[in-house]
Amino acid sequence: MNLTRRTLLQSAAAGLAAVTLPHRVWASTRIDMGAMQVDTLLDGHLTLPPDFIFGPMPKDQLAPVLAQHGIGSGPLTPDCNVTLMRDGTNTVLFDAGSGPAFQQTAGKLGGALDAAGLTPDDITHVVFTHCHPDHLWGVLDDFDDPMFPQATHMMGRAEWDYWFDPATADTIQPERTTMAVGARRRMEILEDSVTLFDAGDEILPGVAAHASHGHTPGHMSFELRAGSNGVLVVGDAIGNHHVGFARPGWISGSDQDGETAAATRRRLLDQITADDMALIGYHLPEGGFGRAERDGDGYRFVPGAG
Repeated sequence: MNLTRRTLLQSAAAGLAAVTLPHRVWASTRIDMGAMQVDTLLDGHLTLPPDFIFGPMPKDQLAPVLAQHGIGSGPLTPDCNVTLMRDGTNTVLFDAGSGPAFQQTAGKLGGALDAAGLTPDDITHVVFTHCHPDHLWGVLDDFDDPMFPQATHMMGRAEWDYWFDPATADTIQPERTTMAVGARRRMEILEDSVTLFDAGDEILPGVAAHASHGHTPGHMSFELRAGSNGVLVVGDAIGNHHVGFARPGWISGSDQDGETAAATRRRLLDQITADDMALIGYHLPEGGFGRAERDGDGYRFVPGAG
């Protein structure tokens, strides 16, 4: 076997898989929809200060919600669930994970692909919900080469225009400047392999793009459908399983436009419950698969792909 930078990286990722994330298998099939198979692959988890999400929320009303869900005062450690769709022709990733340059607890997608019997060369399309580091930065490997060299990279036009604009780094909130600089650097490398789309487009057979702006200016969700079966990949439009469901109208510190993001959450949850539709959330527990049910004035997340 010829050793290349990529084969060295793949071997290293496979060797670390068993010891890095013992709490959950790397990949397991969750939904079969006719010819379409949908899995989630674990890219690891993030470590976040609670105020990153809870900072703007009313503390007296927040406390009982967190207690109900067993959320303590320590760091938040949400999983990162990359959706994999295979239809016999296309092998599609929705988001690319964190890569090696964000947090040590994330960036494990290479091992997850290996456990699923895939290599980065097998990926035909990478479709992005948005350009935050834990979703975009995995498009490059340790050597700044494209991680998925055979893939077409697909992004909503509004999201691309916002992050590719050099002025974004000067106008975004100061604590997010690194995100903007890192996003543009990766986008410059990938520019020739990117296809842009708009909300409402069927971007691939059985895959429709839905605007879900607010978390970022051009955030997109994706409806995967085969016949009467469907699942909505919501990315970070519904970013957690506790306050995001119980109090979807509250402003979250993780969102760039809090008011728009809250309106988006309410709309998506209304749609998901009205249509009794499955969903996949990037940071939701148990692989991200589940459903939403009404619960008083809010909703609750019910995990599972059944």
